[in-house]
Amino acid sequence: MLHSTFYKAENNSKKWITFIHGAGGNSSIWYNQVRFFKAYFNIILIDLRGHGKSKSSVEESDYSFDLIINDLIEVLNYRKILKSHFVGISLGSILIQKMIQTHSSRIEKIGLGGAILNLNLQSRMLMFFGKLTQSMLPFIWIYTFFAYVIMPYRNHRKSRALFIREAKKLSENEFRKWYKLTAKLLPLLERIRNQEVKIPTLYIMGSQDYMFLPFVKKIVKIHKYSKLLKLKKSGHVVNIDQPERFNDELLNFLLSKN
Repeated sequence: MLHSTFYKAENNSKKWITFIHGAGGNSSIWYNQVRFFKAYFNIILIDLRGHGKSKSSVEESDYSFDLIINDLIEVLNYRKILKSHFVGISLGSILIQKMIQTHSSRIEKIGLGGAILNLNLQSRMLMFFGKLTQSMLPFIWIYTFFAYVIMPYRNHRKSRALFIREAKKLSENEFRKWYKLTAKLLPLLERIRNQEVKIPTLYIMGSQDYMFLPFVKKIVKIHKYSKLLKLKKSGHVVNIDQPERFNDELLNFLLSKN
């Protein structure tokens, strides 16, 4: 089972937040959120397969999105969590939106940072570059290149450095297993865009998240239960670039009646 960390709500709330990190990261990226949100909610931080303190699977040569969702549900069941708010960043946003298709009853509200709903030409070229070079270059070189393209500005240095540092803990084999999932990404993202989500969803996007923000702008015009908040001077990893604003806006959303 995946490694998870539990923090009890300081106000004895019965409500839960489950945090899902992005590819190459781990639950440590939520350090600014734990200190803030445990005053209001019980918190579960989950490390995805092969990330952080979760072990790599030797049984599966390939991963699937269904397999990863089952991992997350297994943690909820083990912790006896019937329903939770879910907050995800980057890949975590994809997994939460995928979970809606099969386990919507377990989700109360959704907060998504650096949300991925489609891939523009530049991101598709990045995926193709990774596919061509993954057997020739150390994965951390590829990951570092990706990090600089996705988070290119000076004010992204902190989030970029954190993701590169944590990605170094990932094994080469684990990186390849996860990277194979990108071949299944476009059909999944199309299904996500076309599903009418009746769960209140807040997209918190950096104004400098140039690869993914345009698609979120389009989708909130279609999905009436979704809304978008843009944070200035922030890139893909908004919870690190602008932690105080991220926390305040997310808390207001989670505590609101609608």
